[in-house]
Amino acid sequence: MTEIDRLPAEALSRVTEAGALAAARAMGHGNGADADRRAVDAMRATLDEVELRGRIVIGEGERDEAPMLYIGETVGPKSGTSFDIAVDPLEGTNLVASGQPNAVSTMAISETGGLLNAPDTYMEKLIVGPPAAGKVNLDYSVDKNLRIIAEALRRRVSDLTVVVLDRPRHASLIHDIRRSGARIKLIGDGDLTAAVSVAVAGTADHVVMGTGGAPEGVLAAAALRCLGGEIQARFRPRNDSDRSRLGAMGISDAENRVLDTNDLASGSDIAVAITGVTDGDLLRGVRFFGGGARTHSLVMDLQSSTIRFVDSIQIIDRSHLGPVRLGPT
Repeated sequence: MTEIDRLPAEALSRVTEAGALAAARAMGHGNGADADRRAVDAMRATLDEVELRGRIVIGEGERDEAPMLYIGETVGPKSGTSFDIAVDPLEGTNLVASGQPNAVSTMAISETGGLLNAPDTYMEKLIVGPPAAGKVNLDYSVDKNLRIIAEALRRRVSDLTVVVLDRPRHASLIHDIRRSGARIKLIGDGDLTAAVSVAVAGTADHVVMGTGGAPEGVLAAAALRCLGGEIQARFRPRNDSDRSRLGAMGISDAENRVLDTNDLASGSDIAVAITGVTDGDLLRGVRFFGGGARTHSLVMDLQSSTIRFVDSIQIIDRSHLGPVRLGPT
């Protein structure tokens, strides 16, 4: 049994639940930075409580930019097995600020060296679920990849839903998708949630295309390792500074090399927890009630081949606690 197996699944979800609960208090307040700060503070405190030892490889940025959960920060006790930790305390800061769906709090862990230390730059991505894994290619045309995905899913191209970040840089991509006949779901933020959705049956999302954040690509890869999906990616540095940081991290030929799921998340002991902050296609958001709150999480463990949807009640104030209701909220 591995160290991650011995770590209760609830330890991972406790951290993301704490981040989600804190961020959800700021929903609709119009201040995404405040929501993110709340999530960071709560997750950092809970990491100490669960005594998970490790080093942040994907976090809130460089040390000078982030007071906590910065890249390279060590957390947990001084002895014991150390893990690589990737965190996104709040994916969708703008979504929370405006009360929109699909904001989540996320953490992934792996044995040391099992998660790519990627700088905060752009990454071109192609993400599919298990039926199309191993069949698509980032260098194929949009039309060819969509025909391959449709065949793998036993559908017509016109039945597919392609998730794309709504950005000006995707104008040509959107044109090509429309020309193919596939449907498009434009999202304002949250391509990590979209990446997980395409690998979970019943979400009605079939593929993610376009350029998004590299750290989210690594987190997506960790989840897809557990779910059996696939990501193919290529770094798209914004400037010479990004290229220098990629080189310093040992990532050579970054703009030409296509990375696959195993390149981004190579570990054999990977676990991922995602908790909804606002309601979404995959997870329900935080629901507050008298004296407590309810959270909804997805917890995945590669080594034990388990995927759990966790519905939790958080008791915050027993003096104001009302009756706990069973069933959907």
